Amino acid sequence: MASLIYLDHNATTPIAPEVLEAMLPWLREGFGNPGSDHPLGRAARAALDRARAQVAALIGATPDEVIFTASATEANNLALIGAARALAERGRHLITSAVDHPSVAAPLGHLAASGWELTVLPVNAEGRVDPADLTAALRPDTVLVSVMHANNEVGTLQPIAELAALARARSAVFHCDAAQSIGKIPVNVDALGVDLLTLAGHKFHAPKGIGALYRRAGIPLAPILFGAGQEGGLRPGTENVPYAVGLGAAAALAAGRLPALTERLTRQRDRLHATLAAAIPGLTLNGHPEARLPNTLSLAFPGVTGRDLLARAPRVAASLGAACHAGATAISGVLGAMGVDPARALGTVRLSLGAETTDAELDAAAAALIAAWRGLTAG
Repeated sequence: MASLIYLDHNATTPIAPEVLEAMLPWLREGFGNPGSDHPLGRAARAALDRARAQVAALIGATPDEVIFTASATEANNLALIGAARALAERGRHLITSAVDHPSVAAPLGHLAASGWELTVLPVNAEGRVDPADLTAALRPDTVLVSVMHANNEVGTLQPIAELAALARARSAVFHCDAAQSIGKIPVNVDALGVDLLTLAGHKFHAPKGIGALYRRAGIPLAPILFGAGQEGGLRPGTENVPYAVGLGAAAALAAGRLPALTERLTRQRDRLHATLAAAIPGLTLNGHPEARLPNTLSLAFPGVTGRDLLARAPRVAASLGAACHAGATAISGVLGAMGVDPARALGTVRLSLGAETTDAELDAAAAALIAAWRGLTAG
C-alpha cells in the first residue's frame, strides 16, 4: 500500500528530529533531579532553565512567567480553577465561548457546579465571538474570561487582543488557550494582551506529555495540585527535564522558521482548497475565510458523509472534527455552535497540514479525495 499522507496535524504532530536530539542526553546520562545540589542535579536545573527561556522567548514572555505542566489540559485546569479560586472573594462570574475546547469547558463546568456562575458567549456562522457580546456579558463580579486563540476544528482565529482589552478594562483576568496557534502563527502575549496563555507541546513538534502555562507577573493563581514547591509552588512534582527540554527545543525551532512557515502553509492550504473546489461542486468551507490558521481546511463535502469519504481514501489520514471526538457520529459541537446544518456537518472533513507536508503529498491527497467523492456520488 502507498504511504500514508498525514493531514491531521491539529490532532498531533511528529516529534521534530531536532527536538528528539535535544532530548536524548537527558533521557540517558542527564538523569539528575533538578532539585539535587550536585553536578547531575545542577546540570538538570540548567537545562530546565534554558528550556523555560526558550519557551518564554517564543511568546514574548519572561522565563519566570512560564510554568511547565504535563499537558495543555493540565495548564487549562490550573489557569481556570487556579484563577477562579484565587479571585473568589472578588466575584464568581466566569465567561467563555461556545467553541472552546473541552479542556476549558470541563473545568469551567466544574466551577459552575461548585457555585460559580458561567456565561457562554455565542459565535457567528464563521465561528467568531462578537466583542459586543463580551461587553454585554461583563459584570462587576466577572473575574475571569477564557476564549481560545484558534479553533482546533475549523481554524478560526478569535479577536483576542480586542476581547482581552475589554476584559482587562473591567478588571477581569483573561485566559487564552493557544494550543492550536503556537508554532503556526506568531503569538506574543503582550500583543494579545492576555494574562494567562496555554501551550501544548505535541501540537508543535514536541512530545506528548508536556505543556506550559504562561502567567503574567502579578496575576493571582491558586495551586490545584499539592506537594513540594516546584514551578513556583504551582505545579508540584519532580520536573520532567527531558520533555521540558523537548518543549524548549520545539519553541526555538518554531521561532526560527516563523513567519516563513506560516506563508508556506497558507499557500499550500489555499492550493489544496482550490484543487478540491474545482473538482467538487458545492464544496463548502467551514470557518472564517481569512482569519484562520494557515494550515487548516474544514471542508463540507456535499452528498456524502466525511466518514464514508475517508474510508474510500485510506491513504489520507485526516479527521472528522476534533481528534478527541474521533469515532463519534454526533454533530460536532463547534459546527453546531456555528449553526451548520446536520447534513453539512456530517459531510465535514478537517485537513490540517504540517511543517513536513509536501506539495506532492497534497496533490495525491486531493486526487484520492476527489476520486472517493466521485465514487460515492456516482449515479
